[in-house]
Amino acid sequence: MPISDVVSAALMLIGATSCLLGALGLVRLPDLPARLQATTKPQTLGLLLILIAAAIRLDFENSSTLALVVLFQVLTAPVISQVVGRSAYRSGAIDRDSLVVDDLADRMDADARAVRTWRPAAPGGPTGESAGSPDGDGEAGSGDGAPSRGTDGLADR
Repeated sequence: MPISDVVSAALMLIGATSCLLGALGLVRLPDLPARLQATTKPQTLGLLLILIAAAIRLDFENSSTLALVVLFQVLTAPVISQVVGRSAYRSGAIDRDSLVVDDLADRMDADARAVRTWRPAAPGGPTGESAGSPDGDGEAGSGDGAPSRGTDGLADR
């Protein structure tokens, strides 16, 4: 049995074990940040090891395609995890009191202060033009809050 077969089999077993542990962590861990950690890190490592094992067994022409898959996985999985975690944090799905380090709290508080102090321009501003209809669609309407009519006679939605 060639050494490449042994190395490939070992890498596949380690990669499959890593993926299995990531899946178990997804099911067993209590909160969203821990689940994101369990799905991103071990799954990326497991797929990386499995693809390296497959690349050892394949010709160079075929294994170079696997390098693109590895690159795509390594670049996208952490970014997607970050976006999901940040949106969950902003929506309130994550309990802020359970976090050990909360680097995003200051930025969220600053954003909230900026939103509270922002005021829209008054209708008939300095140029005397209307700022749009009351429903905020930016189009001039009838001014009574009713939807404006398009060229086909149907109300805009």
